[in-house]
Amino acid sequence: MSRLFEALAAALRAEEPVALVEVVEGPEDLFGGKIVVRPGADAVVLGSLGDPDLDRVVSRDALGELAAGMSVTRHYGLHGEARARDVGVFIESFAPPPRMVIFGAVDFTAALARVAKVLGYHVTVCDARPVFATRARFPMADEVVVAWPDRHLAEIGPTLGVRDAVCVLTHDPKFDVPAIAAALATGVGYLGAMGSRRTTLEREARLREAGVDPAGLGRVMAPIGLDVGARTPEETAVAICAEIIACRTGRAAPSLRDASGPIHRDSPVRTVSPT
Repeated sequence: MSRLFEALAAALRAEEPVALVEVVEGPEDLFGGKIVVRPGADAVVLGSLGDPDLDRVVSRDALGELAAGMSVTRHYGLHGEARARDVGVFIESFAPPPRMVIFGAVDFTAALARVAKVLGYHVTVCDARPVFATRARFPMADEVVVAWPDRHLAEIGPTLGVRDAVCVLTHDPKFDVPAIAAALATGVGYLGAMGSRRTTLEREARLREAGVDPAGLGRVMAPIGLDVGARTPEETAVAICAEIIACRTGRAAPSLRDASGPIHRDSPVRTVSPT
């Protein structure tokens, strides 16, 4: 048991993903059994829940919950059978913070980085222009990277998963088209791109020319953000993060991508009658 907790502690110190699974319901001889599961090319499993088939099935499910950053109680048969409730296990996920990669050192980037940090994201700002991508302009970001977006994604892409987000805030085809195409080759859970409806249509045409298929285009949330009438950088940042939350949780929300007409509409003027 000491080896099991040593492995758990080592993963936590290194800020690496790890799941602790414990039997919390079931026969007395299985109760309290524990395993530690770590992802990788060959998943590392230490300990036992009392049955090798149960260990195998639960370890697989624990990796799925860990990838989603979820801690849940699940039920199985004595040998890992689905749709049975003989054994209840608690899967506790210890996952590093989700990542948000923002491409484009523009005016909206600082506001989005601030809101994302409040939500617990590890934020990276990336731009190929060193005069704009500076720590002085984005002190709230965890990383400020001077690199072409597609090259940076070639380095970090394999580490991006369903909890992570890529936001493309540039309006330049030589930046945003390669960035979106490269992000589509990753497993990132949210991919959004800023721009007017005209810019979005022109970008989609360029993406098709670059070989992006309809399924790939369907993954891109553009224009980025929920249709809540956001105007300022701060309001836009809230709209973007709200859309990320809705996509992650599977909730229906009024996305700008699915709406029509101008993104920015004139706000109605309210008159107050004198009393």
